Amino acid sequence: MTIPRRSLRAAGTLAAAAVVGLTGAVLTAGPAAAHTPTWDVTCTEVSLHLSAYNGKVTNQVTVTVDGKDLLPAQNFGTGLDKKLDLPEHDKPLTVHLIVKAGDGDQYSKDDTKQAPVCKGNTPTPTPTPSETKPSETPTTAKPAPTNTPSETASSSAPAAATPSPSSPDLAETGSSSSTPIIGGAAVAVLLAGGGIMWSVRKRRTAQH
Repeated sequence: MTIPRRSLRAAGTLAAAAVVGLTGAVLTAGPAAAHTPTWDVTCTEVSLHLSAYNGKVTNQVTVTVDGKDLLPAQNFGTGLDKKLDLPEHDKPLTVHLIVKAGDGDQYSKDDTKQAPVCKGNTPTPTPTPSETKPSETPTTAKPAPTNTPSETASSSAPAAATPSPSSPDLAETGSSSSTPIIGGAAVAVLLAGGGIMWSVRKRRTAQH
């Protein structure tokens, strides 16, 4: 059986087209399968593994934690392996990864993950300050009770002491009962003296 040449040529053309198509598909799928950004977040660190990037262009990676730079914009070539320590935290952190591929935005990556709190690393919350109450109510010391005062008021004037019968007589400070007698005797002496003086003068007058 003889196969016509036209049929052979047609078959060859189809085979060549198939080979070209497969080659193009492989070339197209190659870059798509490359650009592998792998990263992981734990409670203490961020691990980056960027591989199979185009080393002929400039690629860039940035990592932020709660809006703050953990890894400022850093350029890399075909790949990058890096571990970044997270700050101590008592609540989950938001970690944001941005990878910009230099050969097309379709190969770039923008992803966010949460960094959990490490077990046993949660700080004890401080108590809210409040007004402290004294443990014991201070009491004012009361003076010791004094003896009950007697019914007689202490402010009343003391009764005048009455002299006892046996007490000695006080010295007389005023006139006694003999004062009139003494006075009368003095008057009598004066009168007698006056009478004598009068009689003496009378005799002298009579003699002259």
